[in-house]
Amino acid sequence: MNIDHIVVRYGELALKGKNRSHFEKLLLANIRKVLKPFPGVTAKRIQGRIIVHLHGADETPIQEALKNVFGIYSFSLAMQVENDVDAIKEGALFFIEKLHPNVKTFKVSARRANKGFPVQSQQLNHLIGGHILRSLDGSIKVDVHHPELELSIDVRDAGTYITGGAIEAAKGLPVGASGKVLHMLSGGIDSPVAAHMLMGRGAQIEMLHFHSPPYTNERAKQKVLDLTKELTKYGTSIKVHLVPFTEIQTHIHKEVPSNYEMTIMRRMMLRIADAFAKNNGILAISNGESLGQVASQTLQSMNTINEVTTLPVIRPLIAIDKETTIAYAKRIGTYETSILPYEDCCTIFLPTDSKTKPKREGALKFEQYVEIEKKCEDALNRVETVHINAFEGSSSVESLF
Repeated sequence: MNIDHIVVRYGELALKGKNRSHFEKLLLANIRKVLKPFPGVTAKRIQGRIIVHLHGADETPIQEALKNVFGIYSFSLAMQVENDVDAIKEGALFFIEKLHPNVKTFKVSARRANKGFPVQSQQLNHLIGGHILRSLDGSIKVDVHHPELELSIDVRDAGTYITGGAIEAAKGLPVGASGKVLHMLSGGIDSPVAAHMLMGRGAQIEMLHFHSPPYTNERAKQKVLDLTKELTKYGTSIKVHLVPFTEIQTHIHKEVPSNYEMTIMRRMMLRIADAFAKNNGILAISNGESLGQVASQTLQSMNTINEVTTLPVIRPLIAIDKETTIAYAKRIGTYETSILPYEDCCTIFLPTDSKTKPKREGALKFEQYVEIEKKCEDALNRVETVHINAFEGSSSVESLF
């Protein structure tokens, strides 16, 4: 006998209707991606569960990988035995002695997904519980209300799975279940957190990053790739689209009054994001903005900047304060990279007198002096894409067009 399986449970997926199978298949695909570094470890879908077969592999790093996969509610180490009462009795006893030798109270919760199994669930509870009590000779007691260990017996067509205890995971929906979102990733603390939140709601994220060499260096670009790499551990590979923005920034700096410079720059970024998303069948744009945090994130600024797109602009952090965002970034592992002192393009030529209440009329007036279509088209034609995979090195940078 050995404990060589992990039973994966889902939360929200269980509430899905006719398309539940689609969500489960996505989750299985994402689980298989994070299991790639573990040769021989397999995952399969059975009714209402996903079973990971360890095939002798160390379960500790595998459990750590599974904790991060969106769509998994919880999972448990398990052993599989034949659908035979004596085999189940011995398996349950072995499971307790091997993994929980010090528990003082327990209960058995049997479930028959295989309705052809001849022993009913309640009867199975008594048979297994009695066997454990007799075998352990008074060192353990049954407590049906507040047990230290709830021993679960799940009788399936392919065999019976014995588990005890559960490890919580990322919950949410499998990445990819809700469609694609183009996320404007700056490299600061906020935008990676916003991306993580959207991934937890099933969004397949593609990153759009604006860089301005030589004002921003290669380390600033690498910082963004490293942040993306950190996010891939949550169950998917991610594309990063790098937009050259130097010419646009210097052009705006030359032609636009300083108090509207930030507004016009943000509008140009959003125009490029809008065109890129539409060219690639992406239905929404997202960013890490939080209401009132900086001059470009007042309601008036958002209203003026949003004028240039017809796509939804999703802001997961809109009502979240900075301290909460920082705590979140530390929890998901992006904080230390985000605070590295490599400036992104948003800090270049940063004026001290940016309008906090810019008007659309003012933005339109000053944009008369900006070569909008020409500059945006040129930037889009020079976008480069990097594919980031969770457990592999990044591919070489490739041109999008």
